[in-house]
Amino acid sequence: MNMSAVTSLIALVTTLAGYFLAIPVLLTVGLFSLSGACTNWLAIHMLFEKVPGLYGSGVIEAKFEQFKAAIKDLMMNEFFSDENIDKFLSDNMGHASHFDLSPVIEKIDFDPAYESLVETVLSSKFGQMLEMMGGRSLIDPLKEPYIEKLKQKLIDISQSPDFDNLVKQSLEQPNILAEMRDKVSHIIDVRLNELTAQAVKKIVHKMINEHLGWLVIWGGVFGAIFGLIAHLV
Repeated sequence: MNMSAVTSLIALVTTLAGYFLAIPVLLTVGLFSLSGACTNWLAIHMLFEKVPGLYGSGVIEAKFEQFKAAIKDLMMNEFFSDENIDKFLSDNMGHASHFDLSPVIEKIDFDPAYESLVETVLSSKFGQMLEMMGGRSLIDPLKEPYIEKLKQKLIDISQSPDFDNLVKQSLEQPNILAEMRDKVSHIIDVRLNELTAQAVKKIVHKMINEHLGWLVIWGGVFGAIFGLIAHLV
């Protein structure tokens, strides 16, 4: 049930009852309540929709470009500032943060590295000796153990504090930070350009719809209170 509509209906019924039954207090309370509810409803409507002749209405669509610029400014200055990036790369003690790279290393294709090793060995002075003993067929059984050992060694290196410090120092270079911010800025621009004024209006309306309805309800309630005070005074 739309409680804001119920509030307006109650205010209207109270106004009509006060008028037709000639009860001044009901008429005053109803009118004030109805005016409060309708005024707040109109203000909410003007926030999202353009009303001809009413300056300031349809503010979301009218200020859409400024709205996008404010989002980008918030993201870049509050989330991707140099200070926040440094905090992201450091733990609570100020040491370099650890990033678990083992899942990435596990997915890397090490076949090219193995093939490069084989080519190097076969083209070396041991190549002719190996050819006499079976050539490549003698080396191929070592492929899987070699790749597993290589993966494990890289994982061990990536989990060392020295590696974490090296990553932190590399990422904190001014040119790296600038490049990172440029890429983030480009991603934000691309995503914001995909937004339309209608889409933003729907998003905002969906987020605060429940609370906006309460504005109408409280407008009716306080209007009734002020109406009662006006009648008594």
